[in-house]
Amino acid sequence: MEIRLASLLQGAQEAAGTTIIIDVFRAFTTAAVAFERGATQIVLVAEIDEALALRRRGVGHLCMGEVDGKRPADFDFGNSPYEVGQADFTGKTLIQSTRAGTVGASAAVAAETLYVGSFVIATATVNAILASAPRLVSIVAMGNAARWRSDEDEQCALFLRNLLQGRRPNHDAVQKLVLVGQEAQKYGDPSQPHFHPRDREIAVDIDRYAFAIRVQREDGLLVARPHRPH
Repeated sequence: MEIRLASLLQGAQEAAGTTIIIDVFRAFTTAAVAFERGATQIVLVAEIDEALALRRRGVGHLCMGEVDGKRPADFDFGNSPYEVGQADFTGKTLIQSTRAGTVGASAAVAAETLYVGSFVIATATVNAILASAPRLVSIVAMGNAARWRSDEDEQCALFLRNLLQGRRPNHDAVQKLVLVGQEAQKYGDPSQPHFHPRDREIAVDIDRYAFAIRVQREDGLLVARPHRPH
């Protein structure tokens, strides 16, 4: 199995084979929490206007996401795993738009099989991929706004590669590396209240959930659902 590590928008555009798009802070941590809270599926879109249009058409019930870390006007939820964790999404279809994660998923048009990833679903994601024994795996760290590399996404990419290759990284060591990174400092900063400190805590809770998130193209839409490896 060949494993390719890549970053940012270009990395997503060039990803091939079985692909994992990573967004730890916070898109695909938030998505995992939403599934744990009962969401049936999440439609991933790159643009805010597209999310709102799909909700108007009845494609989904609720919009969640962010621009510059903040909940967009007319969205139901921000991109906060802590906030989403207080909701009941049983039977709901959500529509998610963020500046990194969902942009990357939308850009990964050459991927044969697509997953989205974060620390909270790391081992389940790897188990799902190993079960299909792919020839090529592309792991893409989306970073900050898909433009600047970030510690948490790069560390998650390395973590997933180690798992895929049969190694078991030290969870405490990885968490410490993430928590000293630049992006982690936003959480709990009084001047940026939209970055809730519990978001960071949840995002570094490695293997919090026992499912992967598989994304499929259906009727022109990217539809994410929880996938539980057998």
